[in-house]
Amino acid sequence: MAYDYEYFKKAVYDLTKIDLNAYKEKQMKRRIDTLIAKNKIVGYDNYVSALKTDKKMFEEFVNYLTINVSEFYRNTDQWQILDKEIFPELIQKFGKNLKIWSAACSTGDEPYSLVMALSRHLPLNQIKIYATDLDKQVIAKAKAGLYAEKSIANVPEDLKKKFFTKIGPSYQISEEVKARVEFKEHNLLKDTYPTDYHLIVCRNVLIYFTEEAKDEVFRKFQRSIKSGGFLFIGSTEQIINYKEIGFERRNSFFYAKP
Repeated sequence: MAYDYEYFKKAVYDLTKIDLNAYKEKQMKRRIDTLIAKNKIVGYDNYVSALKTDKKMFEEFVNYLTINVSEFYRNTDQWQILDKEIFPELIQKFGKNLKIWSAACSTGDEPYSLVMALSRHLPLNQIKIYATDLDKQVIAKAKAGLYAEKSIANVPEDLKKKFFTKIGPSYQISEEVKARVEFKEHNLLKDTYPTDYHLIVCRNVLIYFTEEAKDEVFRKFQRSIKSGGFLFIGSTEQIINYKEIGFERRNSFFYAKP
């Protein structure tokens, strides 16, 4: 069985360029086994064969693999620090043309939250967020910009009124906010990182990675950030060796590059 899963990891990499070795094995294997059972398939080899021939099953697999749990203004106290301290500092240091990257952006909740939060400091037409994710299905959802009421529960009321339209039970984000975000596919474990960013936001994704993969990603982020810029991580994460990597810890979730 161990060899079976080893074969499966290699086959998945060949098909998707997603490296399952970088994820916590027990957790990921349990998720995959559940999905295989749901599709009433026996064995990893049969599942790989199905993934190669069934486009819908392949897309379901990638979507399932790239864990997408997202909401607007997740952990509101951290967004208040961003609003009151980090954005003003960045604008003072670098001016109004800030380069911001929302990495592993999922269904767009985070980059759209960044646009709205930054709109308190800058005119919308001066805001540009670069947003990436591994999964093209969630990028498609992000571009559609339609969200459940629960997803937008933490959005400040004035911004909710200004930037959302109720459509049936859902909420549509405005075209003017959408226009400020550029979405691209990007694999944090494989692809080249963009550079010279003033702020990189990557939250509640790396908890699924091994310690080695996490360390590698944090080091790449550090190289991608301009001196004086920040990395904003999730409430379930921390960078133990941040000094060694080259960060200064501003608080539990914000790390500055000196």
